[in-house]
Amino acid sequence: MSDSWEEIEAQLTGCGGPFEVVEEDVLGQSMQVFASRMPSLRVMLESSAAFGDAEYIVYEDRRITFAEHLELVRSTAAALRSAYGVSKGDRVAILAANCPEWIIAFWAVTSLGAIAVGLNGWWSAGELIFGIDDCDPVLLIGDARRLERLSACDLSIPVVEIESGFDELSGFDKHAALPDTPIAEDDPACLLYTSGTTGRPKGALSSHRAIVGLVGIQFFHGARLMVKAMQDGIVDASQPPPPNCNLINNPLFHVSGLYAGAVAMLAGGVKTVWMKGRFDPLRVMQIIEREKVTAWAPMGSMSYRVVNHPSLADYDLSSLRTVGSGGAPMSKDMQQKLREAFPRAAASMGLGYGLTECTALAAMNFGDELERYPDSAGRPLPTVQVEIRGDDGEAVPQGEEGEVCIRSPLVMLEYWRRPRETAETIRAGRWLHTGDIGRLEDGRLYIESRKRDLILRAAENVYPVEIEQCLELHPAVAEAAVIGVPHEELGQEVKAVVVAAEGAVLDSAELRDWVAGRLAYFKVPAHWELRTQALPRNAAGKVMKHVLRGDASNPFVEQG
Repeated sequence: MSDSWEEIEAQLTGCGGPFEVVEEDVLGQSMQVFASRMPSLRVMLESSAAFGDAEYIVYEDRRITFAEHLELVRSTAAALRSAYGVSKGDRVAILAANCPEWIIAFWAVTSLGAIAVGLNGWWSAGELIFGIDDCDPVLLIGDARRLERLSACDLSIPVVEIESGFDELSGFDKHAALPDTPIAEDDPACLLYTSGTTGRPKGALSSHRAIVGLVGIQFFHGARLMVKAMQDGIVDASQPPPPNCNLINNPLFHVSGLYAGAVAMLAGGVKTVWMKGRFDPLRVMQIIEREKVTAWAPMGSMSYRVVNHPSLADYDLSSLRTVGSGGAPMSKDMQQKLREAFPRAAASMGLGYGLTECTALAAMNFGDELERYPDSAGRPLPTVQVEIRGDDGEAVPQGEEGEVCIRSPLVMLEYWRRPRETAETIRAGRWLHTGDIGRLEDGRLYIESRKRDLILRAAENVYPVEIEQCLELHPAVAEAAVIGVPHEELGQEVKAVVVAAEGAVLDSAELRDWVAGRLAYFKVPAHWELRTQALPRNAAGKVMKHVLRGDASNPFVEQG
């Protein structure tokens, strides 16, 4: 990192700086925190009143100002408390496509001191039932299309359909005040699900402190970019900048859409634009031009589909000043294509590394650093400590590979109702063991592999064991292994290697339908290898997936 960046960051985070970092007790451990911070999401929500008639949410033909949003949230919170008895610590599950009601419900639930649960809108009916049973909500708020998947299920909890019932909540009492239930920094605020190595989703429970801390990190990053731009003469400090506008395509049940999107933009008074329906690169370009979008954080294949679109040159995309991404590695070639497509954003383009368990972000690579070190995940962010540890749990020397471990106020409280998995993941000193393999060089983090055999398909985490277990339920399947194969647009696709049961004949179309009927569409293998030969296994009986990928030959000889 150049001296100028180090000087800027020292000025921002040092004693008396706007992002001063100090040591405080967090859940019994001394950690770095921002000295100046809001104590809860409700206080953050209250502060949004200062933005008044500025637009907060743009969705299709709807435009909702900060003042209108606050009124809708107050009314919805009052209705949740009065009509459904929602109180502190209760879970309220939200199952919907991105829409204003999702955001309003989130703020209403958290302002009550209750826990907002973002259910994955792409889950199948079986996965949704598991999630609902797991979080045990007192209420489910969902849109008609996703609730239809549950039509044959007896949920035994109240359900509010957004299209037909949400107006009763948001119009319940337009003069209601926000709740006054005491909320502590380390009280739980939100539960988002992340798949685990067991194949079953796990709920990562984040506190008010963690989500507010993420917003502080995003503000810090914006401040250092602005200071550098003024130093370099890119921005004229005497002229007011154009209004910020953030286009958000990422789902609200993901940390990128909810925490880094809806929450952070409310705190900053930034207009957010949300798209309805499937991702459409042509509509993205139209919206960027129409709304004068200044920031966009495409995930997965979104950037690929835009920069390679034949109509790219037909739209004025010059308003974009910030482009960032995360969730999956981005090739050096794709990074360059983004710079060429959005030249005004080239100087600030960034890639982030993080996970749901640490509330989205741990490190960031951006600007000229990204050009010089395109394979790096960047340096740890303020209030985030990163260590690389060996199998013995001890830190390894610089440059050596090991497990990426994180300690920060951003680390989740726990895996919801999973004490064993929590203890395995958050260990002594509240160090989060990510399962990712990486190394540190000159303070920069490099990720070598992601959570063992994790497949990253268009920024969606796909855990092979869940698909393997599903396939092995098929009567014609003896055993199965699932691996990721490279794909130019999606990053990776799912491949299944399936061994036929004795006397059975496998059919890939039948197997594809089998998986599609039980799991979300993005988990359905796109590639199939059908075989009668047993899978290669090591002496411990574990399948050697590096052999299946062709990375190595089988060093073991099975003896009869």
